[in-house]
Amino acid sequence: MANFIKFLEHTGGITILFLEALLSLIKSPPKIKHIFKYMEDIGVGAAPLIAITGFFSGGVLVVETYPSFHRFNAEYLIGALVSLSLARELSPVLVSLLITARSGSSIAANIGTMRITEQIDALEVMAVDPIRYLITPRLIAGLIMVPLLTLLSYATGILGGYFVGTVLYDINPYLYVEKMKDFTELYDIVGGLYKSAVFSVMIIMISCYFGYIAKGGAEGVGKATTTAVVVSSVLTLIVDYFLTELIF
Repeated sequence: MANFIKFLEHTGGITILFLEALLSLIKSPPKIKHIFKYMEDIGVGAAPLIAITGFFSGGVLVVETYPSFHRFNAEYLIGALVSLSLARELSPVLVSLLITARSGSSIAANIGTMRITEQIDALEVMAVDPIRYLITPRLIAGLIMVPLLTLLSYATGILGGYFVGTVLYDINPYLYVEKMKDFTELYDIVGGLYKSAVFSVMIIMISCYFGYIAKGGAEGVGKATTTAVVVSSVLTLIVDYFLTELIF
């Protein structure tokens, strides 16, 4: 019962913080330079990691599926499978999990440290809205960068699958690409981007929330960071199921 009450408390807290961030965005939008700063933190630094992960994810899909497709002389359909898998599932989910591990933990630790060292209290004393200064620009930056990183993951995944399929398994390049185009629609890619946008809001808000309520010194910051990463990762997988049912 206590855990359920705590769950409701945190759910309500995250929702209220999100609504406050939206209200702050409407009333007094954050400075562009702050948004660009967090876009760089969230996106630019993660791009090489996302690209490498996407490339090898596409390659692994080919390695895993080739034996089964080869039995039925249907190797040319592997391109379609790789494209659909990346667009609908793998790219949005993998990018979100990587952003959670890299940026979500950093956000929770940063805001948690500011809370512990009373920097947030100092902002309030100086009549600076901490929501507008700390949370809203991160929310906007995440909403922009996570879908872009998902596109990067999809593109490099397609390249990885194409390389492994055509070079290592000698699949006909023309058929590989044509079947990929035949089976993949713009709707599949847009659906994946919609997922990534939802995940980005969820990750940023959860990380900001647990950092914002951190207490208990350095140990409290560590606990807040761990909780933010675990909750974001688990919810990403749970919400992914419901979004898949809803979109596709």
